[in-house]
Amino acid sequence: MSTPFPFTAVVGQDDLRLALLLNAVSPAVGGVLVRGEKGTAKSTAVRALSALLPGVDVVAGCRFSCDPAAPDPVCPDGPHEPGAYESRPARMVELPVGASEDRLVGALDIERALAEGVKAFEPGLLADAHRGILYVDEVNLLHDHLVDLLLDAAAMGASYVEREGVSVRHAARFLLVGTMNPEEGELRPQLLDRFGLTVEVAASREPDQRVEVVRRRLAYDDDPAGFATRWAGEEAAVRQRIVAARELLPSVRLGDGSLRQIAATCAAFEVDGMRADIVMARTATALAAWAGRTEVLAEDVRQAALLALPHRRRRNPFDAPGLDEDKLDQTLEEFSGEDDEDPDPDGPGGGGGGPAPEDGGPQGGDTGARPEAGEDGEPQAAGAGAGEQAPARASEPFRTKALSVPGIGEGAAGRRSRARTEHGRTTGARRPRGTLTKLHLAATVQAAAPHQRARGRSGPGLVLRRDDLRQANREGREGNLVLFVVDASGSMAARQRMSAVKGAVLSLLLDAYQRRDKVGLVTFRGAAADVALPPTSSVDAAASRLESLPTGGRTPLAAGLLKAHDVLRVERLRDPARRALVVVVTDGRATGGPEPVALAGRAARLFAADGVASVVVDCESGPVRLGLAGQLAGELAGTAVTLDELRADSIAGLVKDVQGRSRRAA
Repeated sequence: MSTPFPFTAVVGQDDLRLALLLNAVSPAVGGVLVRGEKGTAKSTAVRALSALLPGVDVVAGCRFSCDPAAPDPVCPDGPHEPGAYESRPARMVELPVGASEDRLVGALDIERALAEGVKAFEPGLLADAHRGILYVDEVNLLHDHLVDLLLDAAAMGASYVEREGVSVRHAARFLLVGTMNPEEGELRPQLLDRFGLTVEVAASREPDQRVEVVRRRLAYDDDPAGFATRWAGEEAAVRQRIVAARELLPSVRLGDGSLRQIAATCAAFEVDGMRADIVMARTATALAAWAGRTEVLAEDVRQAALLALPHRRRRNPFDAPGLDEDKLDQTLEEFSGEDDEDPDPDGPGGGGGGPAPEDGGPQGGDTGARPEAGEDGEPQAAGAGAGEQAPARASEPFRTKALSVPGIGEGAAGRRSRARTEHGRTTGARRPRGTLTKLHLAATVQAAAPHQRARGRSGPGLVLRRDDLRQANREGREGNLVLFVVDASGSMAARQRMSAVKGAVLSLLLDAYQRRDKVGLVTFRGAAADVALPPTSSVDAAASRLESLPTGGRTPLAAGLLKAHDVLRVERLRDPARRALVVVVTDGRATGGPEPVALAGRAARLFAADGVASVVVDCESGPVRLGLAGQLAGELAGTAVTLDELRADSIAGLVKDVQGRSRRAA
């Protein structure tokens, strides 16, 4: 077994280490979600924590880690007689992103269950993690069906495995720790709320600290055992402090004043439900115990809010996480109970965070010069060339109906297009190829029934053979690659129109976020096209690039389509099962170079030849319309829809039209 990097040797990352230690002191806090860029010691710190946790006593021979002081009465290995127990280190179990359902919850032998009535059960990772840590690296990439199972286990403290009426239950209480890179996509709100605390981590910009990080890492890589030995004293001291804090924890008093501060803070930040209040209370208590105190102070409540609330107060997936500390301080001061005087409106946090700027000046200390106005009275972008305008703000997003890729795919689990999956409604049965995962009971019984007399059946049990078993065919939904090809040329530069266009694309991005799609963004303007965002699961990144997109110049439509075609070609090599939906946002005009319209048509026909599903969002406006976007949609073998139609119920008809055209093309 490899020697883990010592927890106390991690440089910096104070919030991360504190959040992990608080969960070690009080597992009831509910776990930690660690968000941050790659290479910031997220996984290193989490893996190092397990070495600091006190050991646990378990019933000897129990595969489900039952506590000998209070064994699970329905443990599959029970009932347990009082007596023999053993001590072992607390486990940290890692859940791979690509794990199967059986690997997570365990596997039940259906053949023996039906034929013999025996609950032959092989425990999964949830059983291994009971009374320990369940660690999920890249938790935001976890498939939906595994997320559902995690949510159930976290809510009930138990795992249920059910197969066609045969069920096994066992206790599953664990400390859930996840790490993620926000650039690769966000978590479902239900799972996000299950993490007690959240921490944002980033690499230090201080040269001395970065030097120390490299020095320690090189020393560890050269001699892991020797490096761990040099830090053994610090590790032992932290381990002893955790034990002492656990012993002190039941004596910590959470007074009514602190409870009022907690309730007022959660109300002020408009968090959903009551879980935030409970987590803050447990965190503040753990902070006091960690500090060696038996009384919760205002500073504990403040720190608890900074750890427990940022991920619970978000309302829009594109909002940046975080907490307004001025507002937090103002709320804590107001409910401190120290005096009845009104807080100084000009003091820290008073008056809504500071005095209003005089003479309508910029807020936030922005003393930079205003950008010069362009010919149409709108400001130009800093450093913009002639005819280029500053980025227009997106209009308010709106709800759209689903655009889907026709046919049935086999891509990653999601919520957009039809797919053959392990989860969903049953559409038929087949002989299993390899391990049986989803039994089709009726088909299995039907296959076995004609052979019961020949097999000598004499009792009530069904005589089964391996050949009788039938696998259920399931149909669910998959996530697609939604590739946006956005016209940012001068013909789109009217700010009101570009604002509406960005609002429409932002609305489709929100839809892609909810349906677990990957997204990509190609823009074209001037003389070329750019991949503003390669295909990624981070819809937030796409929204950010869209917001800062300037406009101006000629309209190289062909270049945009060719760039998009190249992006799809590369992505098919990386992820061949994920199907693509191309959304071209343009008024259909093409300028620049010889025969730009004809060249754009030839580029569009490449998509039609590959059978790529496509939609053209027609942004043309004004009393005179050329209908060029509709012609482009015809070349793509797709469908055109106007910005107004994108909001209307006619999108349902659009999807049917896309499917009809694809079938005719096939």
